[in-house]
Amino acid sequence: MTSEQSENKGVPAQTASAPSAQRARGQHTSISPDLAVSGTEPDRNLAMELVRVTEAAAIAAGHWVGYGDKNTADGAAVDAMREFMDTVQMNGVVVIGEGEKDEAPMLYNGENVGDGTGPEVDVAVDPIDGTRLTALGYNNALSVFAVAERGAMFDPSAVFYMDKMVVGPEAADFVDLRLPVKQNIHLVSKALNKPASQLNVCVLERPRHEKLVQEIREAGARVKFIMDGDVAGGIAAARPGTDVDMLLGIGGTPEGIVTACAIKATGGIIQGRLAPVDDAERQRAIDAGHDLDAVLSTNDLVKSDNCYFAATGITDGDLLRGVRYDNDRVITQSMVMRSKSGTVRIVEAEHQVRKWRKWLDD
Repeated sequence: MTSEQSENKGVPAQTASAPSAQRARGQHTSISPDLAVSGTEPDRNLAMELVRVTEAAAIAAGHWVGYGDKNTADGAAVDAMREFMDTVQMNGVVVIGEGEKDEAPMLYNGENVGDGTGPEVDVAVDPIDGTRLTALGYNNALSVFAVAERGAMFDPSAVFYMDKMVVGPEAADFVDLRLPVKQNIHLVSKALNKPASQLNVCVLERPRHEKLVQEIREAGARVKFIMDGDVAGGIAAARPGTDVDMLLGIGGTPEGIVTACAIKATGGIIQGRLAPVDDAERQRAIDAGHDLDAVLSTNDLVKSDNCYFAATGITDGDLLRGVRYDNDRVITQSMVMRSKSGTVRIVEAEHQVRKWRKWLDD
């Protein structure tokens, strides 16, 4: 586990990371010659830059946990994420953001982000995955940020919802979304060498999932409901030690793509099938060339094998602890992943409150 004493968190990243800047310009350092970057693809130093962005958003949102005002919490997180994102050495375009420009003036789809000096990348952001969770003080709210090489992310604009299944690496080669729920649960049970009665299947608590929940229980498995934020649920299903063995059900297509970026580093899989909500959306998908019967794999959702995912806990959850306060310190826990190396890091960071007054004062 990595621990950071981060006095520099409140200042622009470029002033605190000169070695990273040198490497992003292609200069070698005495640390390792392979840190030089061609400028056309993201390098491994980008990972820690991303986690500083999610830390900022989580700290800003954490100030509003439990106050019942999800819009104010989300606005604070968006503002903090946007400010810190502009210090990241990348030439990014937001593929998955807060919506269209007219509806969300910050982090809108198609916006250029980063300082413009680094590699060209697709960017997926969610300052708060779980705004209602944050407002009500419930578990599993995260700030998330994913990056992949330009053109690698699936375009989610035609259909907002997707039927999903996520499992970890042990069961990845056995399950298939086209199979009955009961059969997939038994395949996961066999792969994990675990009785079906001990399996926990994560499902968004929605009326549309009544039949799915019944099928899961009839197969002998247990249902673990989540209110919102199926990015956290999906990653938990692919990670060891979370007490989540599988995620099933219909959730947002953008969240599926963000989850796929994380799963690239875990060895698990996500499978998805587009789920239009009405005839008009179905026709838009057909017009866009989508096969609505096709099962999309992890590689369909994110084509690149060089992508990054960072998340910081806002509230406590299956993956991460939430933002904590200790006198003059703010403490965060984050997860940062890089698919090319298969590396997953858990980052505990301490931030001096005086550096964060802008985000912590009412």
